[in-house]
Amino acid sequence: MAARRKVRAKEHSAPPPARRRHDRHLLPQDPYHQLLTMPWSLYFALIAFAYVAFNFVFAWLFLLEDGSIAGARRGFADAFFFSVQTMATIGYGEMRPETLYANILVSVEVLLGLVGFALATGVIFARFSRPTARILFSDVAVVTPYDGRPTLMFRAANQRRNRILEAHVTLTLARNEITAEGSWVRRLRDLPVERQRTPLFQLSWTVLHVIGPGSPLHGATQDDLAGQDAELIATIVGIDETLSQTVYARQSYAAEHILFGRRFADILARGDGSREIDYSRFHETVD
Repeated sequence: MAARRKVRAKEHSAPPPARRRHDRHLLPQDPYHQLLTMPWSLYFALIAFAYVAFNFVFAWLFLLEDGSIAGARRGFADAFFFSVQTMATIGYGEMRPETLYANILVSVEVLLGLVGFALATGVIFARFSRPTARILFSDVAVVTPYDGRPTLMFRAANQRRNRILEAHVTLTLARNEITAEGSWVRRLRDLPVERQRTPLFQLSWTVLHVIGPGSPLHGATQDDLAGQDAELIATIVGIDETLSQTVYARQSYAAEHILFGRRFADILARGDGSREIDYSRFHETVD
């Protein structure tokens, strides 16, 4: 009997986290998407590398024919800087193409240089103009009594000094569950919140989900969530008042970041007839 129980326990143990493996049906990496999402430092490093490599190749091509550049005296260095002047259409006048071969190379390089500058400028503009939301989420979510009911809550704050109009929040619980046939599946369950929409999201927003009998979290403990590899996914979508474009932000809380028996510290201060929000305690929790 003990051996049979061990076998059953092994059969119903939670599966490890899923990982993507290479598949021939998956699309290859999108270079344009990578250029938009890579860090600025990496993007400018890539541009600098492409710029130097481009001029290095054309300098070598110019040197394939002796005397192709009139006024060149220092070999490869002059050929490289002549390529730089040609690509940027500077034309200082000290050096010029001398032969038909050099003039053909100059024509090709100018065309490629114009296209390259246009593409690089377009990507920079797309990176700058892409609407983004600067929303700060609390480091953890807590489960604590609120109005006499157990409630899951987390905090969000607008880090910009403008407002997000018609902001909506959605809360989803992802966890491993066993089907009636005894198979493990990864299921997503929507969690209703007390106030799903706010017309003006300017300062802070505490999102509340009451854990009642119909809640997927009813009766769950932190150990239960850890055993189910549970994850809480929060998404806020709204219209940026300045850009008049839709922006969104997403945050996920793993089981170890969902704290039971704790509550958020008070960040609202009152005095002299005014109200102040202390963001230094935004992530702080107390018993």
